[in-house]
Amino acid sequence: MPTLTLADWQQRTRELRIEGRAFIQGEYVDAIGGGRFDCVSPIDGRTLATIASCDAADAERAVASARTSFESGVWSKLAPAKRKAVMIRFAELIEANREELALLETLDMGKPISDSLLVDVPAAARSLRWSGEAIDKLYDEVATTPHDQLGLVTREPVGVVAAIVPWNFPLLMACWKLGPALSAGNSVVLKPSEKSPLTAIRVAGLALEAGIPAGVLNVLPGYGHTVGKALGLHLDVDTLVFTGSTRVARQLMVYAGESNMKRVWLEAGGKSPNIVFADAPDLQAAARAAAGAIAFNQGEVCTAGSRLLVERSIKERFLPLVVEALKEWRPGNPLDPATNVGALVDAQQLATVLSYIQVGHEEGASLMLGGQRVLEDTGGIYVEPTIFDGVSNAMKIAREEIFGPVLSVIEFETPEEAIAIANDTPYGLAAALWTADLSKAHRTARALRAGSVWINQYDGGDMTAPFGGYKQSGNGRDKSLHAFDKYTELKATWIQL
Repeated sequence: MPTLTLADWQQRTRELRIEGRAFIQGEYVDAIGGGRFDCVSPIDGRTLATIASCDAADAERAVASARTSFESGVWSKLAPAKRKAVMIRFAELIEANREELALLETLDMGKPISDSLLVDVPAAARSLRWSGEAIDKLYDEVATTPHDQLGLVTREPVGVVAAIVPWNFPLLMACWKLGPALSAGNSVVLKPSEKSPLTAIRVAGLALEAGIPAGVLNVLPGYGHTVGKALGLHLDVDTLVFTGSTRVARQLMVYAGESNMKRVWLEAGGKSPNIVFADAPDLQAAARAAAGAIAFNQGEVCTAGSRLLVERSIKERFLPLVVEALKEWRPGNPLDPATNVGALVDAQQLATVLSYIQVGHEEGASLMLGGQRVLEDTGGIYVEPTIFDGVSNAMKIAREEIFGPVLSVIEFETPEEAIAIANDTPYGLAAALWTADLSKAHRTARALRAGSVWINQYDGGDMTAPFGGYKQSGNGRDKSLHAFDKYTELKATWIQL
């Protein structure tokens, strides 16, 4: 298959037909109240489409659709092997429509088209396929009982799941939820971010085409304070799963407590430490990984390696390697396959990132690279990858999640100090460390309070490993068999023989 060029993607953009309506009971529909909002591309400021702005009335309709489909058993009581076949077909349709989905993702969110096409879309399909393949291999249990009794432990789908997903990996995060939720037999109401709703809306139609019955998957675009709040408070939503900011995660827990005590599973923010010890086996590789850990996806990544902890004895040698590596990450047109840094998602996020860069100056950190908005004449929203040296862990830029390509470099002298700095954060999503000492690697990994720890790499893992956080980075896990715990109830049945 020939590689598409910038001109090819621009032509496909002109030919693209974008669906902006909600998806309820197997049909694309307008919001009941008629509300709409503009979907604006951060690439150049163009309006891509007008999108249905759903509210509480639409949430009521979608949840009722999901409840009816669930109670009917058309999906929830379908044999696991049959659900598996449909989920695999769903994954195949995502792969078959990969170029359209990648283009929607890039236009909507601003990420490079190469990442959308080669990373996000394939990973989304893998998530659906993996969960589908797993569902008929999850066995129930027989308890150890006296000879005259039989104890059964069985899993059942939890019911109606509301899934609220973020704007930075819209398709992938949706599929991390949809894979296990649908495979387990639940009905789902999916709310994408108003900043990047396009792929979620499109995928709903593919789910129906794959054979997922009408009403089992509903998609409600709209704002968090309207339709998101309505789902959080809804008495007929059994489980709410969320990926996004810690601030919103806290609010969703409040909504659950104010309504029906629905289960709430959260993957929230991060301020991940990337620790480079003096005995790292390959400083050049560590430098390249440090650059990628903050620049990939424009730094709009919950696991971004935004705190680079460097042992003092190698800092003079190592930091220039990081600076040179980060210079290779240059903002450019996201539709150009050669671009590796795209646009920030919108003007609000740009203002946030620039405000933190200003705070870094004010706190006395030393700017080593970047720090400026660029390509402003395109009408798009771009900022240079940025490095601050001389950062202490007490500074705001080291403590708060920036969600942009801003790296804070912090010195340490001993492993104990590195661990203390790494854990001195309200977050606990991910961490990495670089050392050739196997014992040090294991000791440090055990001491780090993070849901994922990577050794001599950054951002490792696949669908077989769970993903989630400690502390204010959330609870529960996406990916792996552990994800099914969020979408199933355990029932104990005791039988007198």
